[in-house]
Amino acid sequence: MIGVFSDTHGDLGAFDAAYELLRAKGARRFLFVGARYTDLDEWVLWRRQKSRGGREYSDADFLADVTQWLVSPQEGKPRTPASREAPADVASEDDRRLVMERFVRVPERESLAYRDPTVANKAMDLVGDTLCCVVHDKNDLVKDDLLNAQVFIHGKESEPKVVRIGPRYFVTPGRLVGASEQTCGLLEKAERNLSFSAFRLDGHLVLPPQVLQVDSRSTKLTVK
Repeated sequence: MIGVFSDTHGDLGAFDAAYELLRAKGARRFLFVGARYTDLDEWVLWRRQKSRGGREYSDADFLADVTQWLVSPQEGKPRTPASREAPADVASEDDRRLVMERFVRVPERESLAYRDPTVANKAMDLVGDTLCCVVHDKNDLVKDDLLNAQVFIHGKESEPKVVRIGPRYFVTPGRLVGASEQTCGLLEKAERNLSFSAFRLDGHLVLPPQVLQVDSRSTKLTVK
């Protein structure tokens, strides 16, 4: 399962609540669809500080992180994101790295990351056999994107919904800030198809599972 949320706009509490809700529902990976791009970094720092009781990061914490980083590969611990559930905490450097590896995120136009040539404004993510395109603003999509992917996951919408246009699906989890309800979504495989549902932060289902009848044979990856 993949957790999807968007438009946190600096509200780390809402970011945290969405992460915890989706993790509890079985999400193992997460798509953060922008606004604000840096909220992921700030949330990780916030969680680490919270786990230390609010105290500042010390030399002892640094040495403990380095020691764990050096020792953990030799202890036979799983190192790939798919091999473990999403961490409940990010107190250690190992957990912080694992959490970051589980996220795919894209920037919004107003962010510095959007103008950074090293940061992709869109991301391609394979869910089962279906190629999904992740973008904050669907107006940034171009012809090649529409040819390559079959499911488009985007933010910048006030409520969660699934819109089908021909063989393509446009999926949004709604907003965590700036809407009447704070919502996030869950994308999962449903036999040969995909399914998307959405929830309020209190866990109430606001969008029942919508089946996306995808056909991987209809999508061809364009390489330039």
